[in-house]
Amino acid sequence: MSPLIRLPLTIEYALLGFLHGGPLHGYELHRRLADPAGLGRVWRLKQSHLYALLARLESDGLIDSRREPQAARPTRRVFALTAAGRQALVEWVQSPVARGREVRLDFLAKLYCARAFGPEVVAQLIARQRAALRGWLAGVQREAAGPGAAPGQFAALVDAFRAGQIEAMLAWLEQAERDLPAG
Repeated sequence: MSPLIRLPLTIEYALLGFLHGGPLHGYELHRRLADPAGLGRVWRLKQSHLYALLARLESDGLIDSRREPQAARPTRRVFALTAAGRQALVEWVQSPVARGREVRLDFLAKLYCARAFGPEVVAQLIARQRAALRGWLAGVQREAAGPGAAPGQFAALVDAFRAGQIEAMLAWLEQAERDLPAG
């Protein structure tokens, strides 16, 4: 990938996810992002940083904005998804994360946003992530059986740690599948 190509950050995709439901102004986006029952448990974002991300999404053509006058208050900007933004969101929501360290932030955001597309999309995302995790586990197990991974060696400890993390993520996915509401 060229160093000049900038991919959106996970938090930017989450903003697209909020806009999937319809246009919102910046303060409402910030309020939803900070909701402790939602992604507020995953991120903390200052409102000034939010507006910088929105400006970047708009310059990338993923969202549009319009000014909306208010009676006794300053004019506010309302943001909406573009067709390109909607497409980027759909592709992002349907793909598993590529590395274990991305599960905590990226996958949680994907799972949160996938719920807006319905239970089928949630189930597909979980199934794809489960398949990816099983592939990672198989790779770790192959490495553990390879040269230099004798019991008592540091490499064996690392492999056991990695396998344990992946197994915990697989167990958590099963719980998520059971606990998420069907609708």
